[in-house]
Amino acid sequence: MAGERILIVEDEPRIAEVLARYLEAEGFETERARDGREALVLFRRFQPDLVLLDLMIPELDGLEITRRLRASSAVPIIMVTAKSGELDRVLGLELGADDYVTKPFSPREVVARVKAVLRRAGGGAPPAGRYRAGDLLVDAGAVRAFCREREVHLTPSEFRLLQALVAAAGRALTRRELLDALGETYVDERTVDAHIKNLRKKLGDCAGQVETVRGVGYRVAP
Repeated sequence: MAGERILIVEDEPRIAEVLARYLEAEGFETERARDGREALVLFRRFQPDLVLLDLMIPELDGLEITRRLRASSAVPIIMVTAKSGELDRVLGLELGADDYVTKPFSPREVVARVKAVLRRAGGGAPPAGRYRAGDLLVDAGAVRAFCREREVHLTPSEFRLLQALVAAAGRALTRRELLDALGETYVDERTVDAHIKNLRKKLGDCAGQVETVRGVGYRVAP
């Protein structure tokens, strides 16, 4: 994992400096952007493995940056939000962000989140194999998903959720089990709901196979 590139998008120089120092101490390369427009320029030039993105930045805000990045890239995104920004946090997750941290935060927690999301993005250690349920096919080894033979391009978090659901087709998985599939121990269970909503949008004709089980979680119809 050492040597992977992290783009820090943060307009508060002190916070950006602290994050860069902690990440570089763990062997990551970092680059910093102070506003949304600079972030897009640096993203193309630096080609980061992960974006650490503050929502409240000048020029273009974090939600718009997430929207633009997701139009062409599945790069992992961790949002940094204010505690009062729950609505923005949910919108960010629905747009395709992989995780979030709230201010004030511990730099060590941020580093732990970065490592966890990169493990998921790199495949961690998902069991190799192909899982099929109805019109859905998940190829864990190739990290590819298909609906009726059409490839569906997912973020690492969305792929992990779909893989877990399709592998357990016919059985309801709780939100806690799905968080475990994501490798997440920090975030609350509503994060799963946001990822599922986004996943359904991308699945198109196959969205109906992802069923909500009231009071439990979600299930993929076999």
